[in-house]
This record gives sequence, C-alpha cells and structure tokens, in this order.
Amino acid sequence: MKESFFRSMTWLHTWVGLLVCWLLFLIFFAGTISFFKDEITIWAKPETHNVQHQAQRVQSQAEQINYVFAQLQQQAPNSLSWRINLPEPRNPVLSYGFAEPKQPGQRRAPFNYTHLDPNTLEQLPEPRETKGGNFFYRLHFDLHYIDVFTARIIVCLASLFMLVALITGIVIHKRIFKDMFSFRANKGSRSWLDAHNVSSVLALPFHIMITYTGIITLIFMLFPYPAETVYENGLRQMFDEALPINKRAKPSEEQRPMVAIKDVLDQIYTKSPNADISYVFVRNANTATSQIVVYLATGKEVVDNGPRYLFNGVTGELEASSGEDWSASAQFYDSMTALHSGRLAEPLLRWLYFFCGVAGCAMIATGCIMWAKRLRERLKAEQKPSFGLKLVESLNLITLMGLPLATSAFFIANRLLPLELAGRADKEILVFFLTWLAVALSAVSSIEKRHWRYNAWLNAIACFLVPVVNALTTDGNWITYLLTNQWALFGVDSAFICAGVLFLLQSKKIASHKAVINKAKPSKNRVLKEQQG
Repeated sequence: MKESFFRSMTWLHTWVGLLVCWLLFLIFFAGTISFFKDEITIWAKPETHNVQHQAQRVQSQAEQINYVFAQLQQQAPNSLSWRINLPEPRNPVLSYGFAEPKQPGQRRAPFNYTHLDPNTLEQLPEPRETKGGNFFYRLHFDLHYIDVFTARIIVCLASLFMLVALITGIVIHKRIFKDMFSFRANKGSRSWLDAHNVSSVLALPFHIMITYTGIITLIFMLFPYPAETVYENGLRQMFDEALPINKRAKPSEEQRPMVAIKDVLDQIYTKSPNADISYVFVRNANTATSQIVVYLATGKEVVDNGPRYLFNGVTGELEASSGEDWSASAQFYDSMTALHSGRLAEPLLRWLYFFCGVAGCAMIATGCIMWAKRLRERLKAEQKPSFGLKLVESLNLITLMGLPLATSAFFIANRLLPLELAGRADKEILVFFLTWLAVALSAVSSIEKRHWRYNAWLNAIACFLVPVVNALTTDGNWITYLLTNQWALFGVDSAFICAGVLFLLQSKKIASHKAVINKAKPSKNRVLKEQQG
C-alpha cells in the first residue's frame, strides 16, 4: 500500500509538472523580473536618470501637489481625469497627466503626461515611450496577445498544477533535508535530479508562498460563485461595496469650481500628520460631480493598498475611505496580494525575493530537462526518439534559452529604436516576441546539442551587449552608476553582466561535455576491434 501510494504521488508529480512546466517557467521568469519592475522602468527612461532623490520627500508633497494642481487648471481644466504620481523611494520623478478626448474606436482615453524634477519643479525632457518593467509584470499573468480573462484563467490553472506539484514533491522526498546538500556532478540525469532537488528545497517556503498567494490574488476568477450568489450584480457589486472609493460619479455638463486642494490635504494631515501620499486622482474636473481621490503609501506594512480617501471635488467633503478598518477576510486577501507582489519589500528582502524566484526558475528548468534526459538514456543504440521526446526537447530549448535571449533583445531595443517611432512601446515588445520566435524556429528545425551551445553563446553576447549599448547611447555606464550611487541603474547592468558570465560558463560546460563523449567513443571502438582481432 505504501509503495503504491508513493508511486501514485511520483506519477502525479511528474505529469502535473511536465504538462505546464514551460508556461510555469514563463510565469516565474517574468514574475521574478517584476520584483524590480520600477528599477527597470527607470533604466528604460534615460531622460530621467539625472533626477536626484529628495532628502525631504514626504515633507515636500503638499507643495508639489499644489503646484501641479495649478498647472492642470491651466492646461486641462475640463479634462475628465487628472493623475498626479508623486516621487517614491524607488522612483524619484514627479509626474502628472490628464486624459485627452477619447477618439472613436479607442477603449480608453490617452493620457498626456508631464515629468518634473521634484527638487526644482522644472520640466524634464519627454521620456521615450516604453512599457519598461511593467511589460514583464503584466506578462506574468496576462500573457500578452491573449484575452485578459482567458489568460488569467490559464495562469490560475497552471498555478493550481504548480501547487499540486509542490505538495506531491514534498510527499515523495523521503530525505528532503539530505537532498538539500546533495549534488553529484557529471552523472547524467542523476545530476539534473540533484539540481532539481536542491533548487526546490532551498527555496521551498518561497515556492509554496508565491504559488498559493498567486492563486489567492486571482481567486475570484476561479470561484466567482459565492459573490454571484450573494450579490445581485455579482462581483462588480461586491467590489463596489468593499471599495466605495471606486464609485465613480457620472460626468456632468454643469460647470462648478473645485475646492482648493489645500483644504483636502489639511484633512489628510489631520488624520495622519506624517502621511506619505502616493497618488492623487481627479475625476470630472471643475464640474458638479468632480471627485478627488488620495492614495497613501503602504510603507512597511504587509498590505497591498494603503488608506485611500474619496472627497467631493466641489465641497471638499470626505465621502468615503478604505484601508483603515478592514474586515478579517479583506485584510487576509490584501495581505496575500502584498506578499505575492513583494512591493512591501525593502532592497535586501526584494533581492531575497529575486533569488528565490531564480531558484524557482531553476527548479522548473531542471525538472523538464531531467525528464528528457532520462528518456534519452533509456533509448537503445538503434532506437529513434519518440515524437513526445522531440517535442519536450524542442520546448525546453525554446523556453529556457529563448526567453532570456528575448529579454536581452527587449532591453537593447529600448536603446536602439528611434525615439520618434510611432507605437514605440509596442515595437519593443514586438522585438521581444520576434526574437523568441526566431529561437523557436531554430529549435523546431533540428534539436542537437550544438543548438544549446550556440544559444548559450548568443545569450552571453546579448547579455553583455545590454550594458555596452546602454553606455554607447546614454550619458551613463556601469562604472559611473557605481561612482554616483545610482543603484537601480547599476543593478540592472550588473544583472546582465552576471547573466552573461553564467551563459558563457554554460557554453563552455556543454562544449567540454561533448568533448568527453567524443573522446570516449574511440576507446569503445578500439576495445571492439581488439576483441574481434
């Protein structure tokens, strides 16, 4: 009975992992990069690299909001929406924007943004159009090019498979703590199994946390039925009641002057003298139904959303708030979202998130490679590989080598595409997917060991090119970032340099492994000739 149980768990672990391992690698890969999405976005906009962080950032917010409100009143007094993004610890730039009139066929009105140096309130050069780190953030749960609802259902199901694989993996590991320190090199599939075990066990709490919280963040996609049963209008009504600040007033043609923003800020500072404001939104500016929404930062609290306040834009009366008196269920949901996104993390914890995410990528990669290696080792000399084995090997090469190469291409495109190019942000993304497609076509044409080596060389070259191209096209480089303490920019360049070194080592390892195999073959032939002679 015991052996039968472990065999069943092993079978389940193998197949729930293999069926979605390539999608899970994409989710983990893009999600891991997303822990530094703000830093990547800063890197992707070199026009803002000279902006210095404010020493008294929080204390300057009231002055900045008053100044921006005056600018918006002059530039777009009748816009349906204003947005003010205040400087944050990870983003020193002050920006504001207003919605332009929506054109026929447009789903959302385009925003016209202005970027300011918060230290001088002087306008900065218009940053290049780019999605930056937000592309990877959205990719890891929206999958791009796919309908959002469908993509998130797919991601939810893949996450459930991942959770089952983790639980069954714990069950079948009889020596889980010993496996943490066991690695036998140059042992074929045995070495890949050891690498799979080590990468799994070392970051196991993180793997379980990130998978479980990922499911929780999209739980209403999987289980909308309780809300559909309790509320007449389903999920929409539930969220409206849970977050009354999201209730939008209908646009009005009646013109009414807005309350002075100072009166709104005074109410905020009365409630919280040291309030750290993240965003300010205005709806239906200068009309009878205008609204002002103020978002406070979460700080170091394990919550995804800080306190938020909705004010009547004409009278300045506080109409609704959220984030102060959460119910137990709402607090749990918000905390799970915060744990998953890692936005609460300070630099050291964020790097821990990142390296645990890398371990997750290694766990998935070694698992799918190990499966293919085992099947290869079981083939007889005259036996041809099956279609399933060829498919798995192709998908391994496409995913494990194609995604990093496409990522490097995305960063290089950010520097080389013309600044005036229409739809520039979408073109950067197109370069990402075209590069990935090129690797896919190469892998489908033929799967040989040399393709892994060639792709390792390509990835190494592409990774080294990122900081080189950056240095040639901007005023800064890896060394100046270090000397001027621009740690976000230094970190991005350093990550590519480290990745390039790892791919270079991988290419050498693959080549030496092939040399050993070729060296072994003549000795076997020699033995056979001696036996025949």
